[in-house]
Amino acid sequence: MNLMTTITGVVLAGGKARRMGGVDKGLLELNGKPLWQHVADALMTQLSHVVVNANRHQEIYQVSGLKVIEDSLADYPGPLAGMLSVMQQEAGEWFLFCPCDTPYIPHDLAARLTHQRKDAPVVWVHDGERDHPTIALVNRAIEPLLLNICKQENAGLWHLCVWLAVMRLISAIVKRHL
Repeated sequence: MNLMTTITGVVLAGGKARRMGGVDKGLLELNGKPLWQHVADALMTQLSHVVVNANRHQEIYQVSGLKVIEDSLADYPGPLAGMLSVMQQEAGEWFLFCPCDTPYIPHDLAARLTHQRKDAPVVWVHDGERDHPTIALVNRAIEPLLLNICKQENAGLWHLCVWLAVMRLISAIVKRHL
């Protein structure tokens, strides 16, 4: 897989930031540059196509020249909605999602996740202590699952993680009995 051309990089900046009092986290500065720009810059060193998922202050994000994609679901229900919206509007097969408040992503994140994914449709970062499912390499094949989960009330990212774990378990059981 040619990482530069087969994976679309996505900066997830579409949240409401409720825990931060509604402040647009992506626009907070670190070393004189907005957080989201650190993430976009890191992705652009690894991938040839990068977009931003943002629901507020879109004009600020657009100044970068990157395509800005708004959630297709009302009320910005969370990162799953951002992931789904990007998949609905972009043509790629693989997407590397990174939240706007992760300015120190590794320079080889795309390569690492691609290496780890094997045949999985999704692989996300684990830092040795906990999962970070919003930093994830995701295949378009799960778009229908994302849509289904997003339609459920109070559904979130962990619902997707559970579904994917169940699907892998079922697949492993089926393979053992073939």
